[in-house]
Amino acid sequence: MKHLRWPRRMPIDPYVLLLLGTVGLAALLPARGTGADVASGASTGAIAFLFFLYGARLSTREAMDGVRHWRLHVTVLACTFVLFPLLGLASRALVPVFLTDPLHQGLLFLTLVPSTIQSSIAFTSLARGNVPAAICAGSFSSLVGIVVTPLLAAALLGGGGGFSADSLVEIVLHLLVPFVAGQLLRRWIGGFVARHKKVLGLVDRGSILLVVYTAFSEGMVQGIWHQVSPVRLGGLLVVEAVLLAVMLLVTWYGAKGLGFGRQDRIAIQFAGSKKSLAAGLPMASVLFGAHASLAVLPLMLFHQMQLMVCAVIAKRRSRDPEAAASEEPAAPARTAVGTGGRPG
Repeated sequence: MKHLRWPRRMPIDPYVLLLLGTVGLAALLPARGTGADVASGASTGAIAFLFFLYGARLSTREAMDGVRHWRLHVTVLACTFVLFPLLGLASRALVPVFLTDPLHQGLLFLTLVPSTIQSSIAFTSLARGNVPAAICAGSFSSLVGIVVTPLLAAALLGGGGGFSADSLVEIVLHLLVPFVAGQLLRRWIGGFVARHKKVLGLVDRGSILLVVYTAFSEGMVQGIWHQVSPVRLGGLLVVEAVLLAVMLLVTWYGAKGLGFGRQDRIAIQFAGSKKSLAAGLPMASVLFGAHASLAVLPLMLFHQMQLMVCAVIAKRRSRDPEAAASEEPAAPARTAVGTGGRPG
């Protein structure tokens, strides 16, 4: 049991506390009338700017260089956009015992969003895994998710949760067009974006907080929070814990079965078992409209859960005897660039 000791400091993400505070503000002072119109317009603009920055940051050349390690990236993409959604569909059997229909819609949406970049890199590094591969896998997932997530939502969510075919048009206008514009302008603004990374990071997070406030305000005004009880929230947490456990086991032992070495297995486990809060929240706002508050609740809970659990696993992996004498030799600098590189 000594190997399973809980870390002294659990990674309670301060940003999650800000998100929860924003939810509380929306519950106490929801935007109404003209204020709601202003908040909605500002949220739409913030989402477009957010994805413009994503496009300006992502180096297409470095991402394409990562194709050299294509087996690893295909494995992560399959976990993110195939296995996760299949488990989300299977969770339909838990309605109405554990989940309500709206919570299941949110859980299913959670399984459709892309993987994370930052936390996957951090945990892979802590566990002494293949960091360049984790960088590239997260970048690929984010890039693919801009197109694949809305298409999967159209196919699997249908008309539920406020989703409609018009949402695809909104996705193109609000997400894909700004992202492509950022990519096209990256040649001229990429240096500026890199130099002001910290300031623009605050803009990123502030934009997401605005999206959350707008979504939860609409939910409060429409009274949809009366659909959720503490018992239902408890059931959702249990279901998400099982979902995370299954994905962590499948990504680790499945990668071993596919013949990947230890460092690659670590990258696959952390990149293939996570879901991005930063990408999912804006997408949910566009896809679900007034129903976005319930749609993003499972994602917010899953985000904190994955941070806490993966921190424990990463610390344990870092103490693994194989970490000191890895199955794979360290990759030379040129190979590291080929398998990943910075996301932009």
